[in-house]
Amino acid sequence: MRAFIQRVSKSAVSIGGIEKSSIGRGLMVLVGIEDSDDQTDIIWLSNKICQMRIFSDEQGLMNVSVKELDGEILLVSQFTLHADTKKGNRPSFIKAAKPPVAIPLYEAFIKQLENDLGKPIQTGEFGADMQVSLINDGPVSIWIDTKNKS
Repeated sequence: MRAFIQRVSKSAVSIGGIEKSSIGRGLMVLVGIEDSDDQTDIIWLSNKICQMRIFSDEQGLMNVSVKELDGEILLVSQFTLHADTKKGNRPSFIKAAKPPVAIPLYEAFIKQLENDLGKPIQTGEFGADMQVSLINDGPVSIWIDTKNKS
């Protein structure tokens, strides 16, 4: 699994001009799923996202997690995170999982994030043409790939 995490003061996702979900202070997370992902990737990534200390404490140091902050999470599926750009000018998405594999993993990831965060999260809609808006706080943006844990 690959995740692109952005610390936000607010974020929203719309489909067809209608807002589906929105959050205030927290994390906007784009997630890409590949065929080799499994429950161990879900557990590791969810824990990493919820425990990552990227919010400022009283001294202005990044020392507070989204969970400690009681912040929110907006999760959006994005298969293009698995783009292979090595050859030519058109990205290949061969590593991105197809819906029959990706949807159950995406749904399991939502449940794991909610469990680890201790409250419901907001989401986009798998496979939909979504418009995502956000105000990146910092800006702070972090890339995580479960295949590169060490």
